[in-house]
Amino acid sequence: MSYEVLARKWRPKSFEALVGQDNTVQALSNALDNDRLHHAYLFSGTRGVGKTTLARILAKSLNCEQSVSSKPCQKCSTCIDIDKGRFIDLIEVDAATNTKVESMRDLLENSQYAPTSGRFKVYIIDEVHMLSKSAFNSMLKTLEEPPSHVKFILATTDPKKIPITVISRCLQFNLKQMTTESISSYLKNILKEEKINAENEALDIISKAAHGSMRDALSILDQAIAYSGIEISTEKIISMLGTIDDVFLVSILNALAEDNGAKVMKLSKEMNQKSISFDLALEELARLIHKISIHQIIPESLSESSLNGEIKKLSTLFTAESLQLSYQIAINGRKDLDLAPDQYTGFNMTLLRMLAFYPSSQPVASFSAKKKIDPEVNVVKKENNLDVDSIDHSFNGDWEKLVNSLKIGIAKSLAQECALVSYQNNNFNLSLNENFSHLNQNNYVDKLEEVLTNYFNKKIKVNISLGNDLKTPSSQKKIESDGLMKTTESAIMDDRFVKQLINDFGAEVIASSIKPIKKKEK
Repeated sequence: MSYEVLARKWRPKSFEALVGQDNTVQALSNALDNDRLHHAYLFSGTRGVGKTTLARILAKSLNCEQSVSSKPCQKCSTCIDIDKGRFIDLIEVDAATNTKVESMRDLLENSQYAPTSGRFKVYIIDEVHMLSKSAFNSMLKTLEEPPSHVKFILATTDPKKIPITVISRCLQFNLKQMTTESISSYLKNILKEEKINAENEALDIISKAAHGSMRDALSILDQAIAYSGIEISTEKIISMLGTIDDVFLVSILNALAEDNGAKVMKLSKEMNQKSISFDLALEELARLIHKISIHQIIPESLSESSLNGEIKKLSTLFTAESLQLSYQIAINGRKDLDLAPDQYTGFNMTLLRMLAFYPSSQPVASFSAKKKIDPEVNVVKKENNLDVDSIDHSFNGDWEKLVNSLKIGIAKSLAQECALVSYQNNNFNLSLNENFSHLNQNNYVDKLEEVLTNYFNKKIKVNISLGNDLKTPSSQKKIESDGLMKTTESAIMDDRFVKQLINDFGAEVIASSIKPIKKKEK
């Protein structure tokens, strides 16, 4: 017996077996079970997500000898014939090779005749967007008022090319791309039946490479079995597909965080020697950066993965801004690969760009470092009930003024909602309003420390505690803003011209339109 490829052998034969299209399956099942059948359906979605498979299952449900049901019996001659592709009342047309109007006219003329053996005559027109304009026009009338014994199922990967007049006559379902998890789980079940062993990580790599297409995943799995035999290892799949090992990705990000250019270039060279696809490498690097960014914001969002420990560690080494920048550099570098002298050079330049723009945490020597400071100066001030050890004479305990003078970036919100408790021995002890406790994140605190370190040209440590009713820069700004607004409103209402307008014409002052104008400091 000739070998049957996995995509055909394991094609789902029922709605229950179909993976990743739960919403569509539920809608069709309800329609079948409640006898609310439409005359024309349009399934749209990328390749390999189950459009034609879904159409055949629907045809089987409509023509099963037992009854019209979302659960065809799978045993009658009709169900068996549809599965084997020999049911006479199921007509499948490839619009890509039958684009002309004559083909469509012949098909529509035959649709007028009653089905030979089934309950309905079902026409599946695949890649329907390939039909000519004349062919679409010829089918409009039939689509609008088809014979009661005819059902049309249209499938397309590009619904935008279908005339709106055709779409409006169909019940449309947009099929989703499969998730990596659902593909991996399905492949695992298939291999169990095929009695083939595979490492979970190897199946994850295959699932990612399929880009949401189950058919592509099964084709890659066929290739993997031919390449590996009955033992599919991660190492073999990486070698077969030219994909990148997660160890390389983690090592690259660690080297970037360490500002270690030599290590970055060494890793790139090793990847080139292993013939790893640099396009896929940048894709996976962007995906890893995305996971780290999500973890920074929602720590509990991590799904089960061998990389969880590394993701947690890397989330403490990168600020949110540097992750965003690295992500943009990765995806833009991927787009530029074809423009580079060669892909190796393009990949290297992308990593070097990340290094060049990665914000160094080391304080940069400034003119203040060159300024001679009298070592005898050691003044301790008492201001606003705060002990201010004047290690740096430029800070006098005015936290609000200091915050407003700094370019803090993502940590701005944290600094604005903190009040200064004390500043001693290079330590800023701050109290954060409890209502804003979500701002107390490691990357925000690290960024604030970095900015203060650069500002004072010395290593600064920030300690955060929680408190209530604090005199923070944010609260002070609101008090000032409210006061200014009241003064402005009062001035407007006391204005003689405004009063005259109110008295003579019944005018009304709209409070929300009042905008105080701050005088510019000279």
